[in-house]
Amino acid sequence: MNKNICCIGAGYIGGPTMAVIAKYCPDRTIMVVDINQKRIDAWNSDHLPIYEPGLDELVKKYRGKNLFFSTNSVEAIKACDIIFVGVNTPTKTFGRGAGYASDLQYWEATARNIAAAANGDKIVVEKCTLPVRTATAMERILSEHKEYHFDVISNPEFLAEGSAIRDLEQPDRVLIGGHQTPEGLKAVERIADIYAAWVPREKILTTNVWSSELTKLAANAMLAQRISSINAFSALCEETGADIDEVAMAMGLDKRIGPAFLKSGPGFGGSCFKKDILNLVYMCESYGLQKVADYWRQVVLINDYQQERLLSNILKTMFNTVANKKIAIFGFAFKANTGDTRESPAIAICHMLLEEHAQLAITDPKALTHAQEDLKGYPGNIVFTADPYEAAKDADAIVVLTEWDLFKTLDYERIFKVMRKPAFCFDARNCLDAVKLKQIGFQFRGIGKPSSDSTETAGH
Repeated sequence: MNKNICCIGAGYIGGPTMAVIAKYCPDRTIMVVDINQKRIDAWNSDHLPIYEPGLDELVKKYRGKNLFFSTNSVEAIKACDIIFVGVNTPTKTFGRGAGYASDLQYWEATARNIAAAANGDKIVVEKCTLPVRTATAMERILSEHKEYHFDVISNPEFLAEGSAIRDLEQPDRVLIGGHQTPEGLKAVERIADIYAAWVPREKILTTNVWSSELTKLAANAMLAQRISSINAFSALCEETGADIDEVAMAMGLDKRIGPAFLKSGPGFGGSCFKKDILNLVYMCESYGLQKVADYWRQVVLINDYQQERLLSNILKTMFNTVANKKIAIFGFAFKANTGDTRESPAIAICHMLLEEHAQLAITDPKALTHAQEDLKGYPGNIVFTADPYEAAKDADAIVVLTEWDLFKTLDYERIFKVMRKPAFCFDARNCLDAVKLKQIGFQFRGIGKPSSDSTETAGH
């Protein structure tokens, strides 16, 4: 077998992962393929299809040397004996399991394409998030090809958007799951050899296939649970006079808990958390584990509640109406340092504000193109601008929904002067200097921060 690597799927998984492998494995040819010609053209241009710190420099350094982007999947499958699969596995929108189960049609089509194009033995690596025991279905499809042998390996990604390159270069762990047979263990070791070019061996963990597949879902579920948990406490903080940042800091000092993912905000977003939890719910229900399914469903319900609660706070503070008022939305990406808006809290919050007949001015350093697509259908009600000062001009309120560093360094005295009065600021990320903004004159509200009413009540 040769050492060439193909990745089917040139999205948030395939692009960054293969770029890092190209850097540390110069003796390997890396081919990234996708059926989307526009996306591949972008990977081969000066304007990559995704924004990720450090990615642009990495791709441009190795592209054309040992890193190649193409739509020719047949050629790539034939040329490479190791095939990573990173295609989209969205939540089903139709039929049984709609709204919960993973839509595996693209994944299955990829498996069939591999079987049809194969010209020798292959190792097929599951990189996308999949329901447990999906590898069995992959193996059944590939086994129809009687001439060649296929090993199916689970190697889930644990990347955080905004820090994907750092996460790839300095991972907490690399997880590789394979069948506990001589052939399976040999295939696992060949995948481990790729990562061992830069990852210490003690951080490369090997398990059976099913443990690896479930770990990805379990890890995302646990992280999302922490966000929903701290956001649930933020509601109680606002009613009692407690400060969520103080509560989180004190809890996080307990080494059994730790500080990670204890930052309150408008809720989790991105392509993974909600999708994976709903998939987990569906899977638990399919095994008759209803109580377990109900438990994980509540994590998503709390996330939705946090966004509805933010709207309620905005309405209550702004005299119970935002009709025909201009609201400046600072940030539309689901988190800082990415242009990704999939499942961004900003989408639901903006929809709710628009339903209240608000006029929106949306600004974001990297996500405006996606924002326009996500909010199409509201002509005349939204202005998109890269300039936060323009967004705030004549606005009644600012709502900070993404914690971009840019928003922390703006001249808020200048902004205050051009806003309508009273000028409201709702910091849904608790990333601004609340004391300073109040001194300037803003009517300021944070998430999980005591309001004047709750403080007075607590004092009595």
